[in-house]
Amino acid sequence: MKWHFTLQLAGLLLLAYGEAAGQTPSLDWLDLEATSVHQITGVSVDGRTIVGIARDEAGRSRAFRWTAQEGVQNLGTLGGLRSKALGLSADGAVVVGVAEDRYGRPRAFRWTAEQGMQDLGTLGGLESEALGVSADGAVVVGVAEDRYGRPRAFRWTAEQGMQDLGTLGGLESEALGVSADGAVVVGVAEDRYGRPRAFRWTAEQGMQDLGTLGGNWSKAMAVSPKGTVVVGVAQDSRGRKRAFRWTAEQGMQDLGTLGGWESEAMRVSAEETIVGLAQDQKGVWQTFYWTPESGLHKLSHGHSAFARPGVALWGVPAISLNGQYLVGTIYHRAHHRVAVFLLDAPKLNLAIREDRDRP
Repeated sequence: MKWHFTLQLAGLLLLAYGEAAGQTPSLDWLDLEATSVHQITGVSVDGRTIVGIARDEAGRSRAFRWTAQEGVQNLGTLGGLRSKALGLSADGAVVVGVAEDRYGRPRAFRWTAEQGMQDLGTLGGLESEALGVSADGAVVVGVAEDRYGRPRAFRWTAEQGMQDLGTLGGLESEALGVSADGAVVVGVAEDRYGRPRAFRWTAEQGMQDLGTLGGNWSKAMAVSPKGTVVVGVAQDSRGRKRAFRWTAEQGMQDLGTLGGWESEAMRVSAEETIVGLAQDQKGVWQTFYWTPESGLHKLSHGHSAFARPGVALWGVPAISLNGQYLVGTIYHRAHHRVAVFLLDAPKLNLAIREDRDRP
């Protein structure tokens, strides 16, 4: 099937990459239907490969991979109609995600150019989904049904296959992120009271409950490449969901909001750049960008192009493992246009710091 957005998307990203490699990070938009590029989910460390979810002409989700050399590639399915690319190795060679098999069942996949799309199986049930991959592409994590139909966090390698990581005493769990070396897995698991709790797993220590911010539940969304910083969302003592940053030394830290009540942290890089969503003073959800140096800021403060009338950030951008690049989408309301952007994160951080320090 030929996708109508392919040439437009490739041309836009070539422009963005070329300008981002210069002095100023770039952002632009082209004529794309709002549903064509649905979400960007991964970017390589050199910024020259991205993966994500697009819509075909029938509105079905399809996994795609883009490179500066080859443009957009449809990764296909496992025999069904839909697929999603949800993770990317550091060099951009390995893609993981979920695709329908010929029976319409969602199955975790691992894709390479040499082997194509590989079904990683389940834990005895019917469905699975790959949600993260190590830097070298050798370790895949996600969620799969066991033989009782319960969703369970898994860690997969070619040598050991799919391993059930267990729970915190309850019935269900889900692995959402993995460190660069594949040794640390994070996600959410039920405790013995059935409460969802953020976890950090290693082979030596097993599954560790990371606690909450005073409430009843928490969820770890991502882990830094070294496995030392975990980010996610947790309920505080007032029942609000708040973005958190966790380390073994400091425990769980509330990252705050943009003036509103709630926030969620979703991705973190090697330089501890965190991106997520937070409510502003009007209760509107905004994309945020956090670093130890600059604190929490609206991502739109970092580049003048985000301030164009009628332009809105669409979701949370992907960030490369080394923290060098942010890739995401914006939407131009008046013209119903979608654009994919690539920004140099260190330059963006500098712009935000300068904006903060300006009298």
